[in-house]
Amino acid sequence: MLNIPEHPDCEAIFRHFESFSKIPHGSGNTAAIANFFVEFARDRGLEYYRDEADNVVIRKPATKGYEDRPAIIFQGHLDMVAEKKTGAPIDMEKEGLTLYRDGDYIRAKDTTLGGDDGVALAYAMAVLDSEDIPHPDFEAVFTSDEEIGLLGAVALAPEAVKGRLLINIDSDAEGIFTVGCAGGMRSDISLPVRYESAESGTAYKVRLHGFKGGHSGVEIDKGRANATKVLAEILNVIPDIRIASISGGNADNAIPRECEAIVLADSDFPERLRDVFAMRLDMAAVLTNLPAVDTEASESKPQSLRKTEHDATLDTERAASPESTLDRESTEKLLSLLVLLPSGVIAMSKELEGLVETSLNLGILRLDSEAHISFSVRSSKGEEKRRLGDLLSALAQSFGAGYAERGDYPAWEYRPASHLREVMKSVYENMYGKSPEIVTIHAGLECGIFTEKLPDVDCVSIGPDNLDIHTTEERLSIPSFVRVWKYLLEVLKNI
Repeated sequence: MLNIPEHPDCEAIFRHFESFSKIPHGSGNTAAIANFFVEFARDRGLEYYRDEADNVVIRKPATKGYEDRPAIIFQGHLDMVAEKKTGAPIDMEKEGLTLYRDGDYIRAKDTTLGGDDGVALAYAMAVLDSEDIPHPDFEAVFTSDEEIGLLGAVALAPEAVKGRLLINIDSDAEGIFTVGCAGGMRSDISLPVRYESAESGTAYKVRLHGFKGGHSGVEIDKGRANATKVLAEILNVIPDIRIASISGGNADNAIPRECEAIVLADSDFPERLRDVFAMRLDMAAVLTNLPAVDTEASESKPQSLRKTEHDATLDTERAASPESTLDRESTEKLLSLLVLLPSGVIAMSKELEGLVETSLNLGILRLDSEAHISFSVRSSKGEEKRRLGDLLSALAQSFGAGYAERGDYPAWEYRPASHLREVMKSVYENMYGKSPEIVTIHAGLECGIFTEKLPDVDCVSIGPDNLDIHTTEERLSIPSFVRVWKYLLEVLKNI
């Protein structure tokens, strides 16, 4: 049990956060948590809607005196990025999280916390479960599979949403109001490969780990290296190796923190690999990444791997001899493709200083009968997103690989006139004596889907301080979690 006695008036948000954290709810595994919220609504006699995509909408009538005010929505997503530390004894498909307090933060033992987007669920549950919180007609809109392409929001029927003032609680920095975001899509490359019986040589397990990783929208411009790309780059330099297995990353939209391979090579392989890795530590960008990063427009100039990834570690050890490996041609083709594929910032915005315009992240690499490579592609400009997809398609085709796209979602364009934004800004200024920062961001938010489906919907995205999301270092600030909750209560009173 979380023990946070200094905030007794906020007990509900901590209790509810812990309650659903016991249910496994990684992307693609949302049926159980959707059932949980249906039962939550039934137990309280609340109107609810659930669809086949595991989206859940729960409605609560206005409290006395607020019946004539416009309905308001708290919106968030049910799924989380389910990452765990290497070797952690937890099956995140079947087991819930173990939460604990770490000073002023809430964390989860050996895993991601799911504060993205558990904060939205907890806030909405506290309103739905309350008997003394004043509010207008209230709607909690919980979508599924946001982290793998906003799939639930895409599938949700427009008529399921009644309100037109929507607070998306999926941002991770207090005091920042997000009012626009990039569009995006997932891109998948499937490279045919050929296997052969393992020839003479020594089997080695190679593991590259200790990278910072992070969210591919929020942290893509911070110079963080992609462990999958780096391992491919150093393996590609060493001739006459054959890959038996290789894997890196667990989510399209998380920068890979580690990558692992088993290779068949000569006896001097470990020494040569260490030498190549030492040289790679002093390199900033790989020249074969296409197209080139627009570094002149970016405040984040490329730095050496040694400076950006202080804990990057290469481990090499003998492994059991595999029965088969990729043949030499397939090994060379896979490594060459991984080196040539771009990943990172492609262009910075020329209109908004410091904002990433276009990027992509090589998030997942898996090898079975084919090599599967998955990307998260983002841009605030539809034509640039399309151009990047065409580039990936052309590169895939040149290697004889298949290419497909999924989860395409639109950008959320800034709305010059916003009643919701003005009310929220006024409440914030009255409570804190300063103005919030109003921004557009590179990360994708479901508001783009809602504004496309419901052209008259008015959206603002906020959230408490949640650090290192999509990594096992994720932690939610307790004071910020409380402050944003108290702020939202005032917004409900003043809308």
